[in-house]
Amino acid sequence: MFAIVTDPIDPGALRELVLDPAAGGFCSFEGWVRNHHQGRAVHALEYEAYRSLAEKEGTRILEEAKERFGIHHAVCQHRVGALGIGELAVVVCVSSSHRDAAFDACRYIIDEVKFRVPIWKKEHFADGTSGWVRCDHCHEAGHRHGHHHHG
Repeated sequence: MFAIVTDPIDPGALRELVLDPAAGGFCSFEGWVRNHHQGRAVHALEYEAYRSLAEKEGTRILEEAKERFGIHHAVCQHRVGALGIGELAVVVCVSSSHRDAAFDACRYIIDEVKFRVPIWKKEHFADGTSGWVRCDHCHEAGHRHGHHHHG
């Protein structure tokens, strides 16, 4: 129920996936491409992912959320490729018996995805420059690129 996708995300379709007669609460989070970063104007973004690892880790996060918060269902999709301002980059949907669990699980999922899932963001600034942002995974990626640190 975690997927890296190249097509636009349909939040309504994801909501349908978590509907459950036992659920009394639903919570979702949508992450949009914004037009600024640290005071600089941004006109487009690119996302890249290490897809197999991203989907494995994302699925693990959803399973953790189900165990930790006792929710019924959770789904998450993260888009990769070139995205324009205002487009959906990520959507999380959660259903549960009660609202507290839905809110808490939704927050847990998006925070863990941002921190643990190998997805990189390249921002294209209005001044014509670009740069990769937020390399939380560089220490892990280093092992794939042959950079070894000995302590």
